[in-house]
Amino acid sequence: MSEESASYGLLTETSGIDETRNARLQRHLPSLVGFRWLGAGWRDLMDRSVPSLLYGLGIFVLSVAAVAMLTLYGRDYILFPALAGFMIVAPLLAVGLYEKSRAREQGETIGLRRMLLVKPAAGPQVYFTGLLLSLLMLLWIRSAVLIYALFFGVRPFPGLTHITAFLVTEPVGWIILGVGTAVGGLFASFAFAISVFAIPMLLDRKVDALTAMGTSMALVWNNLAPMVVWGGIVLALFILCAATGLLGLILIFPWLGHATWHAYRAVAKAGA
Repeated sequence: MSEESASYGLLTETSGIDETRNARLQRHLPSLVGFRWLGAGWRDLMDRSVPSLLYGLGIFVLSVAAVAMLTLYGRDYILFPALAGFMIVAPLLAVGLYEKSRAREQGETIGLRRMLLVKPAAGPQVYFTGLLLSLLMLLWIRSAVLIYALFFGVRPFPGLTHITAFLVTEPVGWIILGVGTAVGGLFASFAFAISVFAIPMLLDRKVDALTAMGTSMALVWNNLAPMVVWGGIVLALFILCAATGLLGLILIFPWLGHATWHAYRAVAKAGA
């Protein structure tokens, strides 16, 4: 190789996936470690369970109120993407649950008041991250509306009952489901990668929002197998919540919130 080629190798050589990984961020965790995090989260939930369950009840009430408002004001056509978008902002809503798990680690006992009035180490950076996640959720909802328009044009939304039957019984409906799932999966994967450790990190350390989100994405990429399984567990439990008319949020949301803290402690070590 000439001296010129060696100097500008990035212009002439293709980098492999392994070159994007960082050994310092790899934890070499088993793929199914997420079930261990669920066990730890369950123990946190059952230790003085009332504050956690009240927290979950609050999330349930807010979710039902949001669904009712969308339906009441004729915005039911964005109900499905809005429910999916809930997963994007869920890490921010769970910050009080992270606080309880952190306090329990330190041998402290806290109540609902401290869970609701959390003082993150990063201060307002948490809210900036929340704003970015909310904008991402709105972008996903707008994308879902555009997908609907591409297939149905400017026709009025026929209603949830009709559109649900169409999606599951008609070939065109299957295509719409496939496209929507693919696009939504990209949004969900990106949101999961930048937020799964970012919000707990901002609670735990004095870092800025962009550093936390970038670190979260790097940690997910360098521990891909266990994080893919963890993402699948979260998705499965959220589908269970939806199948129960969101009632499952009362138990499952705090359970996942506490478990996510243990995922953060296992992957985002102090030296990361």
